[in-house]
Amino acid sequence: MIRLKDTRHSSTSEFLSSAIGIAEYYGFSHLDALPRVAQSEKHRPYSVAKVESEITLARRDERALLSAARKCLTNSERGRTTLAWRTSASAAAPGLTLELHIVGPSSAIAEALLIVVAHAIAEESGVAGRTLSINNIGSLESSNRYVRDVGLYLRKHIESITPTLRPRAASDPLGTLVQLVERGHPAISRAPQPMEYLTEEERRRFWELLEYLEMFGLPYELDPHILGSRDCWSHSLFELSALDQESGSQVAFALGGRYDPLMSRFARTPMSAATVSIACEIRGKTHIKREAPKVRGDIQPAIYFAHLGDEARRRALSVLENLRRAGISVHQGLWHERIAEQMTDARKLATPYILIMGHKEAVEGTILVREVATNSQDAIPLPELSSYLKRRRVGIPRT
Repeated sequence: MIRLKDTRHSSTSEFLSSAIGIAEYYGFSHLDALPRVAQSEKHRPYSVAKVESEITLARRDERALLSAARKCLTNSERGRTTLAWRTSASAAAPGLTLELHIVGPSSAIAEALLIVVAHAIAEESGVAGRTLSINNIGSLESSNRYVRDVGLYLRKHIESITPTLRPRAASDPLGTLVQLVERGHPAISRAPQPMEYLTEEERRRFWELLEYLEMFGLPYELDPHILGSRDCWSHSLFELSALDQESGSQVAFALGGRYDPLMSRFARTPMSAATVSIACEIRGKTHIKREAPKVRGDIQPAIYFAHLGDEARRRALSVLENLRRAGISVHQGLWHERIAEQMTDARKLATPYILIMGHKEAVEGTILVREVATNSQDAIPLPELSSYLKRRRVGIPRT
């Protein structure tokens, strides 16, 4: 949990207002403001009570994910990507949690975008000594082998486990291991590690996420002890922590990962979703100060960032973050696989300018700035992009 005395904010509302502003820059919208999507009886999401009765939860914070998953599904159109935020009570009371959800994309760009946004929120707030830890539990098939070996390992060390936890070791080995990790049990250091059970395809998928982080320049460490229920999570799980100035230890303030199994259970069909939850203590005002919605013309001209190819998409996150820090407004659709889909979005948004990065530009460290009206374009070195746009008042809010 983020302690406000370790930030530049004096109240919870200040922190949340700053954090939500960053999330909305990257395209997240208030979950409650999204229109409810009409669902047929066949596709109507199951109730939270029904799903909870059918699954096993390994972590305390996973219960809040159930209501969030159903809400996201109710407000998400099938086949389209939804980026949403909401606030909820923190599992570690007293506190509030800002949840970010991406529903739709199955690629690692979803987790990468969530990590980058969470990192930007913490950095903007002045949270020092940040550490990003990542684990991967793979798919159901690979995690089955992992959980089987965890069960065998726990039976060998059953005498060292507290009597109250021993019955759970037989029925829920993974949940038991999570409890032992939280208690700092000495046996966890020799327990099986889930990444050793990944298939080649799962390793390739995981490496895709790590490539995004390395291209962005965000340090990370692999941590086999970041775990969760297999009924909720698959593939990547991650945790952001900060240095506690008093104890000198790292304290987690954000948890996230891919929750395809849970979303698919609610949807009754395979679906992809990822989330990150950022916890903040309650201090002072909690009411979020919201700016009036911007009308067309407040930002003139608007920009759309379009990428072409994997190398460009890997480079895109750092470009977008640099533009955000420079105060330049930009739309993007990093979850799209094809350039045609992005150009369709740009036309719908009627953006006068489009930033285009292909493989050649990504390798050379440049980007094309195209003016839609004349179809003319300039190739701009990335270090000069912000100043180039500012000189032309592109993407700058009107004063």
